[in-house]
Amino acid sequence: MPQQTPLQAVIVPVTSFAQNCSVVWCTETGKGAVIDPGGDLERIEQAIETHHPVIEKILITHGHFDHAGGAAELAERLGVPIEGPGADDGFLIDAITERGDDFGVPNCRPFTPSRWLTDGDTVTVGAQTFDVRHCPGHTPGHVVFFHQPSQLAFVGDVLFAGSIGRTDFPRGDHPTLIRSITTRLWPMGDDVTFVPGHGPVSTFGQERRTNPFVADHVLA
Repeated sequence: MPQQTPLQAVIVPVTSFAQNCSVVWCTETGKGAVIDPGGDLERIEQAIETHHPVIEKILITHGHFDHAGGAAELAERLGVPIEGPGADDGFLIDAITERGDDFGVPNCRPFTPSRWLTDGDTVTVGAQTFDVRHCPGHTPGHVVFFHQPSQLAFVGDVLFAGSIGRTDFPRGDHPTLIRSITTRLWPMGDDVTFVPGHGPVSTFGQERRTNPFVADHVLA
């Protein structure tokens, strides 16, 4: 029989921005986490009910409303802590209600995570460990979560299939974002599959070959 993978994941698009919320779980323990619950909590809860992991925490890549707006309410509903993002995104979380209202995403609520994350930290989901990498540029406190055994990374709005994160938001910085991608993501390996904050999954190798912003030949 084929060996069961240590980590399972399902993507749940939420909000009018089709943000990729992910429900992930450890197949050994059945314990799980929700990554970036931006809203549409009923849709997220339906995915949990369908796949029945026991959610033990919420993980946040960065403080924008479409990624973090539903975290406070979901944490209350499930009785779980929130981990992430980096503390430099606190100003975004403090203003999350107003920003959500500005863009037509209601019920966004600010929160203080149980744990701010920094580069080199780890987070656990059941028996699985994710490496935390600080990847500023889109936002100053943006982090990504990398599960090395599965060669799977959850990168928020740092990198997309065929594009990169915007840097025209408060405290965004284009050179910093490029440096985050090339020094924090690429060393994980070309075979790593990544789940971006929006749009289809891809691999780092594919983006190094073809991404019009950060392909190797573009940056050479």
